[in-house]
Amino acid sequence: MAGVPASLSGQDVGSFAYLTVKDRIPQILTKAIDTLHRHKSEFFEKHGEEGVEAEKKAISLLSKLRNELQTDKPIIPLVEKFVDTDIWNQYLEYQQSLINESDGKSRWFYSPWLFVECYMYRRIHEAIIQSPPINYFDVFKESKEQNFYESQESIIALCTHLQQLITTIEDLDENQLKDEFFKLLQISLWGNKCDLSFSAGENSSQKTDVVNSLEDLKPFILVNDMERLWSLLSNCKKTREKASVISVYIVLDNAGFELVTDLILANFLLSSKLATEVHFYGKMIPWFVSDTTVHDFHWLIEQVKHANHKWMSKCGADWEDYIKMGKWVYHDHIFWTLPHEYCAMPQVAPDLYAELQKAHLILFKGDLNYRKLTGDRKWEFSVPFHQALNGFYPAPLCAIRTLKAEIQVGLQPGQGEQLMASEPSWWTTGKYGIFQYDGPL
Repeated sequence: MAGVPASLSGQDVGSFAYLTVKDRIPQILTKAIDTLHRHKSEFFEKHGEEGVEAEKKAISLLSKLRNELQTDKPIIPLVEKFVDTDIWNQYLEYQQSLINESDGKSRWFYSPWLFVECYMYRRIHEAIIQSPPINYFDVFKESKEQNFYESQESIIALCTHLQQLITTIEDLDENQLKDEFFKLLQISLWGNKCDLSFSAGENSSQKTDVVNSLEDLKPFILVNDMERLWSLLSNCKKTREKASVISVYIVLDNAGFELVTDLILANFLLSSKLATEVHFYGKMIPWFVSDTTVHDFHWLIEQVKHANHKWMSKCGADWEDYIKMGKWVYHDHIFWTLPHEYCAMPQVAPDLYAELQKAHLILFKGDLNYRKLTGDRKWEFSVPFHQALNGFYPAPLCAIRTLKAEIQVGLQPGQGEQLMASEPSWWTTGKYGIFQYDGPL
């Protein structure tokens, strides 16, 4: 790929990528091992001695993985047959072909950070599927559920806000509707702070009422293309024929509180007629600690529906109806848990690319999506977003993320340098956020 900068990697000592490989990833592996330990009696109850042996095997495989990482051993091919094994191993070969090291082996600290981080989560999955009969087990499920339970007050506040808004939505003029759209977009943005891979699996629940914090958080939005999203969707709404469809696709990030903010936004899109259907894309396997799987998606809606609060349970019941009516559709695809950047999608997953081309707008939530959109490279701050996408453009799209990785493009000249001088960790703490759009003006 001519003209693209080098990948971020752990070889830059002191960088966020380096600290992730050195500290955060081993912590995540240790927590996964501890989780398996704590479920030993459950495995025994369900599967007898076979369950205990499987738990020992999974722990042994994860301990081996942690050792490989900490001693910077060569990255080895996957061995267990799964739908994506061959694609992963081909990608590993491709990475090795780029290496100048004498032994020609990809290593944890010297390979692209995006690749090794994705590989680590794929190896966790491999350890589990190599350990039947516990090969169904999600080592991150507990922490995702805990994030949801500990965010209850904020979730109640959001559901109440939404239900009260829906009762008056027919009476809102265009500007009022736009203001409400912007509010719910911002809630979805700041919901992205709740990321368990970022906190190495420690508590990251939402305990404050986000609705009342939005004004205070506005100065921390570095790129704000919300007007362009409004312009796109409100034009679709005005010009659509009676029977025609307006599709918004949301490529999800975290389960728990962030997923609630995404569903609240999706509900508003239908209620305001800015969209007639919303498609959600999640992960096929447990991923980056808190990423949404099909189980997490349906589990959360079920919890909201059975909540002991009238507005919360009303939201859950409505969401279940949207799914039954086909107005909300959940999809997963193996591409989302491959290490490829998104500009490779037309070659690697042409079926998925063709699906995304049907969208009127695609919202990409969170940091990992942003890293894959931009190739996780050492771009200059002021490089246009469109350029960093490197040809990826299935439909108009917008990245919605709080910054938790050393990559950000599309800033005003001098903006990134100014932040760097006053606040060196500005792009890795989740303090700042963006709505970054690429599409028709």
